[in-house]
Amino acid sequence: MSTEISASDLNIDLESGGDRELFKWFIASFLFGKRIQQDLAAEAYRVIVDERGYDSPQALGDCSWQEIVDMLDEGHYVRYDESTAERLLQLCDKLTTQYQGKLTHMYRASENREEFEQRLQEFNGVGPKTVEIFMREAQQVLH
Repeated sequence: MSTEISASDLNIDLESGGDRELFKWFIASFLFGKRIQQDLAAEAYRVIVDERGYDSPQALGDCSWQEIVDMLDEGHYVRYDESTAERLLQLCDKLTTQYQGKLTHMYRASENREEFEQRLQEFNGVGPKTVEIFMREAQQVLH
């Protein structure tokens, strides 16, 4: 069994407490939450964030569906590339319009951790596994 890929493995500095770093970990968790090999999800994350610089909901949300499909394909995340591209665009739009593009705003709008996790699962394509992966590390910096 392979070990879990952490935020620090992807050079995400959650300790900084920044919304950009939280968003990057959310995108990584979103990709890891699908039935796909971790190393392929990590590679797709690296293409989107590290190589192309789409590290905010505004930046990623400005991409076309085809641009996201192409980045996922480049990272060999081909099994779910089309549905994942659509869901990433929806995620960015919802995060931007409802929470000013900030996961910390969503957290502060929640009564408690349980409500925050429910709000996360309201994003199309985010289920319990994605929330579990995200919260594994994000819980230490959300307050």
